Amino acid sequence: MAKTSDADNEQQVRLDKWLHAARFYKTRSLATQMVDGGKVTYNGQRTKPSRIVELGAQITLQKGNEVITVVVQELSKQRTAYKVAKNYYEETAESVEKRQAQAEAKRLDRLSYIAPAHKPNKKERRTIQKFKIDRASYDNYDH
Repeated sequence: MAKTSDADNEQQVRLDKWLHAARFYKTRSLATQMVDGGKVTYNGQRTKPSRIVELGAQITLQKGNEVITVVVQELSKQRTAYKVAKNYYEETAESVEKRQAQAEAKRLDRLSYIAPAHKPNKKERRTIQKFKIDRASYDNYDH
């Protein structure tokens, strides 16, 4: 962990700026969109991009199918190299275990996939398409 002075301890950093600096999102505007869209929670609650980040806060991010939970270790407004930025947070052990379990399940799903012997012909494609349409209408039906 980098040494910080008293002035740095009093530094106030917005959530969207911190997410960008910690390299979770490529642009600050993307970080803002994710916070506004509810993909990011601060200490278990939905928040705004202008929320001031505090040391020790727990931030949960949803990126695709992954859910990442981190604890803030250091504050910074400026985006730096990944090796430096990864010191800004620490991922919780529970989050790491869940992500590893998801990765293992995904790997097993790929291993169990059996490729078809041939490409479907026109009749088979129509049957597949009809099945998908029927399935979609069934899923949208209120049970």
